[in-house]
Amino acid sequence: MKLETLPALCNGCEHEVSTLLQWLVDFVHELGYFGVFLMTFLESTILPVPSEITMIPVGYLIFQGKMLFWPVLILSVLGTVAGALVNYYFAMRIGRPLLIRFGKYFLLSEKKVDKLDRFFSRHGEISTFTGRLIPGLRHFISLPAGLTRMNIKKFCFYTSLGGGIWMLTLIATGYWIGGNQALLHHYMPWIIRSAIMIVIVIVLLYVYLGRRRVRNYDPHDAV
Repeated sequence: MKLETLPALCNGCEHEVSTLLQWLVDFVHELGYFGVFLMTFLESTILPVPSEITMIPVGYLIFQGKMLFWPVLILSVLGTVAGALVNYYFAMRIGRPLLIRFGKYFLLSEKKVDKLDRFFSRHGEISTFTGRLIPGLRHFISLPAGLTRMNIKKFCFYTSLGGGIWMLTLIATGYWIGGNQALLHHYMPWIIRSAIMIVIVIVLLYVYLGRRRVRNYDPHDAV
């Protein structure tokens, strides 16, 4: 796969991005589907491996007939969940004791940690799901889930759901316009802004429905 057919993803850093992009594409092409899993695994941790750079070229490889859609999508979601679980268990096993012991030096008292617990017990699902759709936040949303010991089955489900939607978006972008630099420059910021707007709408709808349930709650129904 030649670099000239691939999109440059930013202005002012063409050489660095092109070098990294060519390496990523060659790496995935050489390792095949395992490369997809490994790259999405790394992207789902706190390592700075943007999924926009890794998955759009994979979508273009699907367009070229060098990879198949379903194995790519399934392995990218599995890699996302696996990487998220690393963050989750790190935060649960190591991060929480450190916060309780040293959090006071960063204005994080045990009481604030308890508030975070209560927040995630009530809103962990929507936070995990929407966090997977926001570039930048994707790498870190698993940490508070681990700190608060969010139910692991729910964590995996909502991570898979949000991560799957995001991976599908990037694969589709690479498939349809991955070989056209001008179109990718034009549409990629729009795609990211659209994802953020969708998250805002989901959160507002979640808040509205939550308040509606509170207003309609009848204490006698719980008896």
